[in-house]
Amino acid sequence: MRHRYPIREIARQAGLSTATVDRVLNERGNVTESTVREVHEAIRDLDRQQSQVRLGGRTFMIDIVMQTPERFSTAVRDALEAELPSLHPALVRSRFHFRETCPPAELIGTLDKIAKRGTQGVILKAPDEPEIAAAVGRLVAAGIPVVTLVTDLPHSARLAYVGIDNRAAGATAAYLLGQWLGKRPGNVLTTISRGSFRGEEEREMGFRSAMRLADPRRSLVEVTDSDGLDATQHDLVLEALKRDEDIIAVYSAGGGNLATLDAFDALGRECEAFIAHDLDHDNTRLLRERRLSAVLHHDLRQDMRRACQIIMRAHKALPDDGPSLPSAIQVVTPFNMPPGAASVPVAD
Repeated sequence: MRHRYPIREIARQAGLSTATVDRVLNERGNVTESTVREVHEAIRDLDRQQSQVRLGGRTFMIDIVMQTPERFSTAVRDALEAELPSLHPALVRSRFHFRETCPPAELIGTLDKIAKRGTQGVILKAPDEPEIAAAVGRLVAAGIPVVTLVTDLPHSARLAYVGIDNRAAGATAAYLLGQWLGKRPGNVLTTISRGSFRGEEEREMGFRSAMRLADPRRSLVEVTDSDGLDATQHDLVLEALKRDEDIIAVYSAGGGNLATLDAFDALGRECEAFIAHDLDHDNTRLLRERRLSAVLHHDLRQDMRRACQIIMRAHKALPDDGPSLPSAIQVVTPFNMPPGAASVPVAD
């Protein structure tokens, strides 16, 4: 694989020794396929971040560890790399550790490996499990600040949480659905990728509480444990729709929204209102096509910038600016897409 970087630069990006990187680049063998992939991925990361590599200033290496569907991890990578220039004169470099689904032990192994190898900070999206909180504690004990993103681990030693107030977001979704559905009879499908993600669980709790007050007669039907993956989501939603013919609307606190709508289509059912989260590629297209009623959106680029700045403050590279407040929740329709989202023609 052609590249323009010193071996030590690639080794640092990959978190490997220079000898291992040299063996991979010169095809000397005695390395695993996964190590070869890590080296090639490090070179691709450097290519994307090349404008940063040549700049001066203090360098911060940050590891981003996430269990999430690819559509969201791609959005996070793009948001972070778009914000790198705004962090000048500091030089922020990033290593990515993304898994769509994995047992807690695998995620813990990644965190422990980072703690042993060293880094200036970790941005983490992970289930709220005691074993993962303990791994966060080991990172912090090693002097590595941890910032949770989108979903929190409040009982861990993490430095800060960056994201929206998830309960308020769920209550907002309930308010919107209540306005659109009015007094029409029918039930609401709620979907979360997995209950161990505290952020999604809090969204669902806020939604249930607000719906119970607004319209206690309307039943809520929950679908969970799909990990936000389309194939699993489709099957779970299809079964829920078959069991309950009165489902007429959806609140998606997790993802897999294209699969959810495909399940409605497969049964010839109408979804009268659909509230989702995050303007990833799928949701932007679905909103443009009017298949989503609204998306609860927050500025992911701003979140990534704040997460990096919190880590920099932990290293005394920036002055303290007080407690971190929740990100603003935006209600996005096809008519008020934020800058950077695909342009949407307004229907007559």
